Amino acid sequence: MPDLPRETEQQKLHRQDKRAQDRENMPASKRVEDEAQEVVQEARQDVAAARLPWYRRLKRGYIFLGVYAALLVLFALLATFVHFHPVLGVDVTITRAFQEDQTPWLSWLMNAVSYIGYQDWLSVGLVLLAAVIFWLLDLRLEAVTIAVVYAVSGLLNLLVKIIVARPRPNASVVEVFRHASGLSFPSGHVMSYVAFWGLLFTFGVILFDGRRWWRIALLVISGFFVVMVGPSRIYLGAHWASDVLGAYLIESALLGIALLIYLQLDQRGVLAASKEHTWFSAKKMARRKPHR
Repeated sequence: MPDLPRETEQQKLHRQDKRAQDRENMPASKRVEDEAQEVVQEARQDVAAARLPWYRRLKRGYIFLGVYAALLVLFALLATFVHFHPVLGVDVTITRAFQEDQTPWLSWLMNAVSYIGYQDWLSVGLVLLAAVIFWLLDLRLEAVTIAVVYAVSGLLNLLVKIIVARPRPNASVVEVFRHASGLSFPSGHVMSYVAFWGLLFTFGVILFDGRRWWRIALLVISGFFVVMVGPSRIYLGAHWASDVLGAYLIESALLGIALLIYLQLDQRGVLAASKEHTWFSAKKMARRKPHR
C-alpha cells in the first residue's frame, strides 16, 4: 500500500511527459486548441468544486428575494411621487452637494464609471462575454439568465420612462457635465449596471463558496460598479438622486423576479450539464486530488 501513491505519481508524470512530446509534434493551431481546452476544463473543475449544494443556493436566493420584494413597493411609491413632482428640492440639494468637490481625480473616476453605459457596443459585448464564459463553465442556465435579464431590463427602463415622463436635470439649476438625451426617471445607467453587475454579484454569493481569487474578484468588481454608478450619474448632472434611487429599486425587484424563476428552473435541472460530462469531470477531479 505505501508504494501505491509513488506508482500513481510516476504514471502521472509519464502521462505528462508523453502529452508534452505529443504537443511538440502537433501543428501550432492544434496545440493552441488543445491548450485552450485544458484551460476551460481546469476552470470547469475549479468552479464545480466551489459550487454550493442546491439547498444552500436556494436558502441564499430566497433571502435576496425577500429584500427585492420590499424594494418593489418602495419603487411604486417613488415613481408615483416624481410623476407629479418632476423637480424636487431635495434632489437639487443632493446634486449640488455631490458637485461641490470637482477635483480632477474625482471627475475622472465619475466619468470612467459611467463610460461603459455610454458605449452600447461595450455594454452588450460584456454581457455576451460573460454569458459565453458561464456557458463554457457548464453554468448554462446562468448564462441564459444573464442575457435575458439584461434585455428585459432595457425594455423595462424604456417603458417606465415613457409612463413617468420626467425631464432630465436642467443646466440652469445644477451643473450638467455630461449631457444625455431622453427622459430621466429611472436612470438607464443604473438599471443596466444592476442588471449585469448586480446579477454577477448575486451569482457570486449564491453559487460559490470559499476565498478563491476569481470569486473575490467577481464580488469586488461587480460590487464596485453597482455601488458607484449611482453617485456618478448624480455627480455628472445626468440624473436626479431620485432617478438613481428609483433605478436601484426597480432593478432590484426585477432581479428578484429573475432569481425566483432561476431557482425554480435550477431545481428542475433546466440546461444542466449532461450526466456523462459531470461524471467525467468528477472522475478527473478525483484523480487530481493529492494522496494523503
